[in-house]
Amino acid sequence: SCLQLGLERFHGVGILGFNSAEWFIADIGAILAGGFAVGIYTTNSPEACHYVAENCSANVIVVENHKQLQKILEIEDRLPHLKGIVQYGEEIKEKRPNLYSWREFMELGRDVPDSRLREVIESQKPNQCCTLIYTSGTTGQPKGVMLSHDNLTWTAAAAARFIALSDARDRQEQVVSYLPLSHIAAQMSDIWSAMTFGVQVHFAQPDALKGSLVETLREVRPTAFLAVPRVWEKMEEKMKSVGMKSSALRRKVASWAKGVGLQTNLKRMNGCPEVPVNFRLARQLVYRKVRKALGLDRCSKCYTGAAPITRDTLEFFLSLNIPVLELYGMSESSGPHTISLPHAFKLGSCGKELSGCHTLIHKPDKDGVGEICFSGRHIFMGYLNMEDKTKEAIDEDGWLHSGDLGKHDKDGFLFITGRIKELIITAGGENVPPVPIEDAVKNAVPIISNAMLVGDKAKFLAMLLTLKCVVDAETGEPGDELAPEALEFCQKLGSKATKVSEIISSKDKAVYAAIQKGISAVNEGAVSNAQKVQKWVLLEKDFSLFGGELGPTMKLKRPVVAQKYQAQISQFYTDAETPS
Repeated sequence: SCLQLGLERFHGVGILGFNSAEWFIADIGAILAGGFAVGIYTTNSPEACHYVAENCSANVIVVENHKQLQKILEIEDRLPHLKGIVQYGEEIKEKRPNLYSWREFMELGRDVPDSRLREVIESQKPNQCCTLIYTSGTTGQPKGVMLSHDNLTWTAAAAARFIALSDARDRQEQVVSYLPLSHIAAQMSDIWSAMTFGVQVHFAQPDALKGSLVETLREVRPTAFLAVPRVWEKMEEKMKSVGMKSSALRRKVASWAKGVGLQTNLKRMNGCPEVPVNFRLARQLVYRKVRKALGLDRCSKCYTGAAPITRDTLEFFLSLNIPVLELYGMSESSGPHTISLPHAFKLGSCGKELSGCHTLIHKPDKDGVGEICFSGRHIFMGYLNMEDKTKEAIDEDGWLHSGDLGKHDKDGFLFITGRIKELIITAGGENVPPVPIEDAVKNAVPIISNAMLVGDKAKFLAMLLTLKCVVDAETGEPGDELAPEALEFCQKLGSKATKVSEIISSKDKAVYAAIQKGISAVNEGAVSNAQKVQKWVLLEKDFSLFGGELGPTMKLKRPVVAQKYQAQISQFYTDAETPS
């Protein structure tokens, strides 16, 4: 059907919609027909869609529904290569030339002789590009990461073998597809590894990340599950709020079981496999029930990736006998580079290199920390039409520079300590990685949802804070009402506040004092005075995808936040005094 629409060799087929069978079919069809499969984030504005479609010379764009179609119709006259638009998820509201329903699109292919398709397939070579992943551009315009047939097929097999995924002929694995397919993580796990090993894929509802995911998990009971840290954190928050409502006895039993779970699993992690009697009891009483409630009772592989996860969240799940294993990589490495395994993981580490992948720590300091560089068959071909950017990423020896800082421990586990670009360099020349300090503040003050450290080129560090609030399930826009756990926190302090705005407008004494207390406690543990948080401010609205402060994988877009709240940030530094 793509050939019939006039898809030319090495031109894009853009796909704009939530995960579905049609998404997979359009993706693989585009590749076999000699084009590029190009996922477009569903959260993109019409302008952002235009940038991608123009950049990859898209001949065809596949959209899910009327809402996404509108974005393309708005920019269609500025896309000279575009020959057809296909809408798959809903009936078409009004007919127009070159707009096809999925059924009409499927019919188009009937008149193309198989020999013509075979010719195109046979002309393709393993080292040619077949997929473009647009990096979510936390800095500047997105770049089209060119992945070859070999990148995808080799990595899919290597990663699945490394985590011991079963071949369907031996045992049927089940996964839920819900993470954005325009991102490499979901494509690798849901399409390529799944196809290589015959994994059965179940599609979640489009509102999965707004709350329906757990229902889908309970229905499917996947054997492997990959989530981003925000998903694990949401599960943790939900479980904690349910736990608070249960009886005193239940809470006591749960707290006992979590203690046993954490101790046993930490020992196991350090190579002591024996299972004490109280652990077996706790498994019967608590862990099995928790897993069943989450739909993870058959899941032997729970993974997290795409952004840093806090030690607290990892320990929370470990205490319930659910080891959440970290993996690490980037679009430019076809997804995974290091993966943790159930019998080989360490809290805070991203695991070890896949077989056939290599790491170089570039210019290590006295602690062995340097830039993490990759090599292997998973390394991308380059950025589409951006030779200069490609040369910045891949050095003359062929090492891909990740922009991440990290080190190996004595056992070969990789630990990431921060991003080079994220590092705050104070006026005094001290290098401060922000994430550990932000995480410490969030742990110390449970009412805090997001924290962002500032202070680059400044005399001291300050912090922007947001409170946990109720989010509009439809739009994903954060509201003013405090979330249940935040309400509970306020009540314990004796504050009557129910809204974010009330706390801020009245500078609620109890809440402000509790936040200051938490930050002071974090400062106590600071490496040096330069790493202490001297000032902070509460913002009216939590960060969100909707507001643009978070990217598609819920990564904090620091430049966006700095721009948006520059008034508050400059306020920190207008008073000449450095706070005592």
